[in-house]
Amino acid sequence: MTTEFASEIKTLPYKQEKIYEVLSNMDNLERVKDKISNDKIQDFTFDQDSCSFSVNPVGNVRFSIIERDPIKTIKLKADQAPFDVIMWIQLLSSSDEETKMKLTVKAELNPFLKPMLSKPLQDGVNKIADFLSNIPYDEINGSDNKSS
Repeated sequence: MTTEFASEIKTLPYKQEKIYEVLSNMDNLERVKDKISNDKIQDFTFDQDSCSFSVNPVGNVRFSIIERDPIKTIKLKADQAPFDVIMWIQLLSSSDEETKMKLTVKAELNPFLKPMLSKPLQDGVNKIADFLSNIPYDEINGSDNKSS
C-alpha cells in the first residue's frame, strides 16, 4: 500500500537555480553534513548521485538520484531500505530571490508496518526539509567550474 508523506512548504531566501545546482549534486551536502542533527541519523556519506546514512532502528539506507528535472525537481529512490521509497524535492521560484521547497515521500508500507512507521517517516520528512531549508546555499559552489 502506497503511503505519501509531505513536508510543509519551506520558503528559502535563494534563487531556484542555485538551490537546484547544490542539491542536484549530492557531493555538495558533504560540506554541510556537520549541520545534520545526528540523534537518529548517523554515518552520512555522499557522492554525486547518492547519499547513504544509518537510521536507528532501521539500519543503513541509501538514496540515489533517479531523475533530475532542471531547476524544478530532484527524484530519489531508496536503494537500501526495508521497503520501497521514492522521494521528490520540488522547487518553485516565488520571486527573484526566493524559492518554495517541498519534500514528498511515497513509501510502500504493508498494513502491519504502516501504523508503526507513519509517524517516524513523517517526522523524518520534516527533519530533512528543515535541514535542506537551512543550508547556506550562497556559500556552496555547486559546480566544479568557478564562474563569476
